[in-house]
Amino acid sequence: MPILPWLAGPAAVAAVALPLSLYAPDKPRAELEAAYPGDYLTVDGVRLRLRDTGPRDGPAVILLHGFCASLDTWEPWARSLSARYRVIRFDLPGFGLTGPDPTGDYSDAREARILSDLMTQLGVAQATLVGNSMGGRIVWSFAAQHPERVSRLVLVSPVGGEGATPASDRAPAASFVVGALTKTLAHVAPPRGLLRTALSSAYAHIDALTETTLTRYRDLLLAPGVRQAIVARMGQTFARDPAPALANIKAPTLLLWGEKDGVIPISNAAAFLRNLPHAILVRLPSLGHVPFEEDPAGSLSAVKSFLAGETPSLASDAP
Repeated sequence: MPILPWLAGPAAVAAVALPLSLYAPDKPRAELEAAYPGDYLTVDGVRLRLRDTGPRDGPAVILLHGFCASLDTWEPWARSLSARYRVIRFDLPGFGLTGPDPTGDYSDAREARILSDLMTQLGVAQATLVGNSMGGRIVWSFAAQHPERVSRLVLVSPVGGEGATPASDRAPAASFVVGALTKTLAHVAPPRGLLRTALSSAYAHIDALTETTLTRYRDLLLAPGVRQAIVARMGQTFARDPAPALANIKAPTLLLWGEKDGVIPISNAAAFLRNLPHAILVRLPSLGHVPFEEDPAGSLSAVKSFLAGETPSLASDAP
């Protein structure tokens, strides 16, 4: 990538010259915990913010959010599913009010260990795992490693079907840019207008991004240590060939994908279908990357059918 050395200098200068108006201090934890309630459980040294709802003797469903999101993104789905299922969701380490992992390790292996030990602490031997985007990669990786703990798998626009260039193969200039940006990114936050623009590609209908939701995204970005953890995670992202792991997954799998996803296009579903031996794809014709926020009831219909052991329609009627 010969363009990277050319970009390295300007990018580093831009990092230093970011307007002071983008600087934002952390919000006090007590204020955020009052605004965004949850329970807390320490797992492997990480104080996880979580919610555990529904009948304790019901089949367990665990929901994992995507990059820069939180357990709150699942609220409409969780509320509906909790009538029948035990629904567990938590802020992944480095996000929301879980905040940074004290070890500084944000690898998939670390996330899988925390998920496994959380299940053990909660007395959950086996569960349906549901993951969106980055959370999707975490749950399919977990399902490949721990097949005995996964009954079903729901992947909502997941990361990782095609693989990518390993971090170890990045050009030195790219590492230089990341290093130059790190200190700056860890202390800035976009104003509301810029954040709305940044999030817009996740929605087919930007009106679905309400002011309340926008406020939540920004507030939790300002939670103590979160921005530093995000930068640390970005430096630890190692892509790999997903095919061997996907081929090991035995659990029935539902791929749920918005046709208007501007973050991870639905064309990426083809790689998952090639490599997952027990997967079906449900297309959401008019939705984007976070269908559970855009149209909770419409997008959940196929999931409920799948959880009940039925074959959902291959195209949802979501508006």
